[in-house]
Amino acid sequence: AGWYTEVLAPVLRTCGTLHAAHFSPASDVPYFRKSLENYKQKLADQPRVYDAVVLSVLQPPTFTRMISPGTADRVLTFRNVHNWLKSGTAEAVFASSFEALKPGGIFGVVEHRAKPGTSLERMIESGYVTEATVIELAENAGFQLVARSEINANPLDDTNHPKGVWTLPPTLRLGEEDKMKYLAIGESDRMTLKFQKPIND
Repeated sequence: AGWYTEVLAPVLRTCGTLHAAHFSPASDVPYFRKSLENYKQKLADQPRVYDAVVLSVLQPPTFTRMISPGTADRVLTFRNVHNWLKSGTAEAVFASSFEALKPGGIFGVVEHRAKPGTSLERMIESGYVTEATVIELAENAGFQLVARSEINANPLDDTNHPKGVWTLPPTLRLGEEDKMKYLAIGESDRMTLKFQKPIND
């Protein structure tokens, strides 16, 4: 939707380029097309902030090249891995991220964190993914794990909710039911992982 664009675009406007990999305008999924339309409108509404953002397409299996190979300094993804697992495209996206980066480039992943040992079926259902799964996907693509951070951790989140991660804010899928309880927990417990494309690759 553009929350991270609001953070990154002003920083990179004068010292880099933000490439925003989004859905295809030709997608047969109405939600994807509407999401892209809304994002484009967001950019158009504030040209002084977003005029330098470059829009590309990342929607495997058809669109897997978000930028020219070996040209990106950083690839960042926020709370997307569960969606890619559900669609069966996680391996393709991780491979695309590896391809996009320069040798030595950084791949940053933030994702809702499942308890160790959670099944793939439960990960897809709940939106929470194990760190081991993310690390395995990254390493299989060629990345090396170089750092972890607890900056997005939430020890109040036990990850066991009726509507998965969407039970918590900001979605609050149960509406008014136990709303104060979930607001008190806050947003999901999240892993923050830093990977690197080997310099000699």
